[in-house]
Amino acid sequence: MGKLFGTDGVRGVANKELTPELAFKLGRAGAYVLSKEAPHPRIVIGKDTRISGDMLEAALIAGITSVGGEALPVGVLPTPGIAYLTRKLGATAGVVISASHNPVADNGIKFFSASGFKLPDAVEEEIESYILGTGKESVDKCCDKDSCGDAGSTDCMGDAEGHHSDGLPAPTGVQVGRVCPVADAETMYIKFLKQTVPVDFTGLKIVVDGANGAASHVAPRVLRELGAEVVPIFCEPDGTNINDGCGSTHPETLSRAVVDHGAHLGLALDGDADRLIAVDEKGNIVDGDQIIVACALHMKTKGQLPKDTVAVTVMSNMGLHIALKQAGIHILETKVGDRYVLEALLQHDAVFGGEQSGHILSLQHNTTGDGELTALQLITVMKETGRPLSELAGQMQRLPQLLVNVRVKDKGCMNAPEALAAVQAGQEKLDGRGRILVRPSGTEPLIRVMGEGPDLVELKQIVEEIADVFRSFQ
Repeated sequence: MGKLFGTDGVRGVANKELTPELAFKLGRAGAYVLSKEAPHPRIVIGKDTRISGDMLEAALIAGITSVGGEALPVGVLPTPGIAYLTRKLGATAGVVISASHNPVADNGIKFFSASGFKLPDAVEEEIESYILGTGKESVDKCCDKDSCGDAGSTDCMGDAEGHHSDGLPAPTGVQVGRVCPVADAETMYIKFLKQTVPVDFTGLKIVVDGANGAASHVAPRVLRELGAEVVPIFCEPDGTNINDGCGSTHPETLSRAVVDHGAHLGLALDGDADRLIAVDEKGNIVDGDQIIVACALHMKTKGQLPKDTVAVTVMSNMGLHIALKQAGIHILETKVGDRYVLEALLQHDAVFGGEQSGHILSLQHNTTGDGELTALQLITVMKETGRPLSELAGQMQRLPQLLVNVRVKDKGCMNAPEALAAVQAGQEKLDGRGRILVRPSGTEPLIRVMGEGPDLVELKQIVEEIADVFRSFQ
């Protein structure tokens, strides 16, 4: 990854780290890099419900139009909806303004290519190069003293050759970009979602937790149009309450609501609706691993699981591995992150996989994780099998899993001899009945120690012994 882009776009506190100035530059550089062959690139722009979204959207649009691009704002819409519309509208690229499940103060900007997939690292690095002033055009076409009197000045708006000081195009007159809002974006996305469902949902009562985010209106609407009775909670965004004690990272209220309303299931989305956590009719939480097992087993019986293969990350529970392997399903294991799951699926011509967090990809339908799509596929399994969600989730027996985060000065300590020896000792104690996984956080100075095994008491002792070794490096 580069200096700006992380594992899921550019993230930061809005108006502090992710400023309007940076958003403007991202719009300019992104539009240019993603559309070198198009004189007027068309870029779809969507956002979640954060109060900072309007500010960053305005800056992005200014950046895109300043290099001659056409901005297609769709307003508040789930991230996967932007991926879909980018393809549907034949756009050059798509941009989402969201920080997913993060608190309201954060925000982010991520790009989709014309095909609706997240950008490869190399493309993100090229975008960065123009923002940081290291791109080829930035060097070849930058202002000089003869044109603006101050070599390298960032205040110069353009040179005699029709380029800004960053080396990117500075069109004038009729060549300046324009804004073309997409009025029926939500309807187009909902129509797409409904086309993936071969049954109707009549007779089902479903509680929907929209996380006060991008799916607050879309999710209840699509379920109602498919025939379900919907009880919406946390579907009243005000710009400041996104992910606030709700959504896929806080499904406790949803769990109670399902029982209180006598519902058949509950659905918890996150702020940008690219992930899903469910709740069964008894109020039990059903995580991404259990959803993957329920859907994959059903897909296999219907001959809809290419190569009988599923991709998951190293954080998936061993219970998932046991359930899928017993059914003859091959498992591709990747690093943590949906982008790595996607890479594995594409490399092996597979279509289904995801993460325990509920970020699940169904490439036969969409190009990125889609919480609403996952919900529809899960409900379809319920309808076609006639089985309640508790039974479908019960096809996987989850092994106890324990995660301890240890703050350290240097994440390199995970390779210290003492640390390696402690991990080895833990593995020997489990003696094949479980596993230990130690990895550095990608965003914080933390070492994550995860243990999995049949005995929670034993597991806690083993994990704490390893964590204590890392605490000694503080």
